[in-house]
This record gives sequence, C-alpha cells and structure tokens, in this order.
Amino acid sequence: MRIVRTVLGDIAPPSLGLTLSHEHLVTHPPAFLNDADLSLAEHDAEDELAAFRRSGGGAVVEMTTIDYGRDGEALARLSRRTGVHIVAATGFNKAIYADAISGRFATDAVTAWMIREVQEGLIPAGSTDLAAAPASPIRAGLIKASSSLDGPTADERRVFEAAAEAHRTTGAPISTHTEQGTWATEQARLLIDLGVEPGRILLGHLDRNPELSYLLEVLATGVSIGIDQIGKSKYLSDETRLDLVLSLAEHGYIERLFLSGDIARRSGWSVAAGKGLVHIPCFCSRELRARGLSEGDVRTLLVTNPARFFAFSPPGERRAGSPSARVARAVG
Repeated sequence: MRIVRTVLGDIAPPSLGLTLSHEHLVTHPPAFLNDADLSLAEHDAEDELAAFRRSGGGAVVEMTTIDYGRDGEALARLSRRTGVHIVAATGFNKAIYADAISGRFATDAVTAWMIREVQEGLIPAGSTDLAAAPASPIRAGLIKASSSLDGPTADERRVFEAAAEAHRTTGAPISTHTEQGTWATEQARLLIDLGVEPGRILLGHLDRNPELSYLLEVLATGVSIGIDQIGKSKYLSDETRLDLVLSLAEHGYIERLFLSGDIARRSGWSVAAGKGLVHIPCFCSRELRARGLSEGDVRTLLVTNPARFFAFSPPGERRAGSPSARVARAVG
C-alpha cells in the first residue's frame, strides 16, 4: 500500500490536496548566520498555515533539516492546529550547515540515521550518540541531499550516497537542494548510478538557473524538477517563471514539475507583508489558467504530481530494531 508519511502519521496520497513541495515553517538556523530574519517561529507559522488553508491549501513539504534547526514537535503541533498536512525531511542541507554534523560520522552511520528517521522517528537536535538518541514518534516522509555551488564537497557526496541507500531501504523519495540550480544533471546521474529510479528524484531550485535548454537536459534524465523560488523577484520575476512552466509543459514535462516558494525568511511570509504561502494557490494558479493551462493542468502541478511523488510503499519496516542496530555498529 502506498502512503504519504506526514508528521501526524501515514495518509492516503489523495488526502494531500494542494501541496507546496519545498518550504520551511520552523527554523533555528546556526548562530554564525547572525540574521534574525532567517528564524521562523512557530506562532508565525501557525498564522501562515491558517491563511494557506483558507486559500485552499492542503499540505506543505517542510525541507528544514536537523543542521538548520528542524523541530518535529513544532511541526506536529502546527499540523494539528491548522489541519494542514506536513511532511518532514530527513537528510542534510549543504556543507556550510551540515558538515558539523554529517562530517562527524561514517557514510554507513549517515545512512542508518536517515533510515531511522523514516522508519522509527526523528532524532533530536544536538544528538551526538546516534545509537542512544531517543527517537521521536514523528517520522520523516522524504530524504534530502544537497550540493554546493557547481558541485558537492566530499561530505556532501557521501550524503548523496547515504540518501540513495536509505531510499532503497525505506522507499522514501529523494528531494534535493541545488545551489543556484547548478550541478543538477550531475545530481540526477549520481543518484541514478547509485540505483535510484529517476521517478523517485526531485531536484530543487531549478528556476535559479532558468535556461530552457539546461532544464530540458536535466529533465531528459527522467527526474522531476522544482520551480520552487516562486515569489522571489530578486532572482526572477514570477511572470518569467510561469512562462518557463508553460514552455516545459509544452515540451511534455508537466507531470515532472513541482511548484513552491522555498520561503526561508520571515519577511517572505504574508504575516510580515511578504507574499507568503498563499501566493501560489491564490496568484499562481489563477495566472497559469489565464496563460492557457487548463484546470486539469493546474491540478496536475499542484495536486496530482505531489500525491504521486511523495507517496511510497514502506517495505516491511519495523518501528524499532534494525536501523538503530545499524547506527550502533556504524558509530560503535
């Protein structure tokens, strides 16, 4: 049976509804960033999600990883209070944030970490003894891997290797961070060479590198891509982004496009006068229809594609035992 694993438990894929595929809701970024705008608070996220729900939103895929202050308990509270489904991520961000954690462990231990977070529960922030760390009842529903500008560091590459193995064990899909849309074709080929089916890979932030020929090259590998910086006019106008979506749809790739805003600053939320999570259900869906996409096409982008991609069949997992034992062997 295929399920989507949310922070409140497993649900049937059609239950997701309109889904934003790459967002952040609660973050506690590293102190060295020294930028208060990057901290996303639970009370603001609740207001933002409530507005999203009123605008027809159904689900948010929350891509904050442990190295950037992921808070599973807060995500569960938010989902309960607002009625919005939330899918949490295991895995790691790019090296500047992740190396302090992932760099301390062997690849097998990083793999076991990801498996445990999907099958048993999220490991608390600050854990250094993975074998002894208590698992939360809140589980991850996808695996994240990231590369830096123009390619991965050695530790980032190890995370990709771990993500591929964790995917093969759990069935959970892989969603990535590309820095400014670079090294995307290479991400796809690396994961495919490591045994991941292209249809289980979603590469993030490709509208940061919006040359049509480049995106067609990436899509030719069989993976899906995120047009997920919507609302960030400092990088590209939304009009240009939507033109890009239309062009890619005309080339036959509508079923492999995922829309989101990747809002990682409080100033980007509607509670702080930004465009917020309501921007895509309110503005973008209307604009796409005005530009010629059918209601069915818009539904494909925002409902059908996420319901298909984020669904997986957990292969005989156990809530305790195997992944934890692998952690103990890897770090013992």
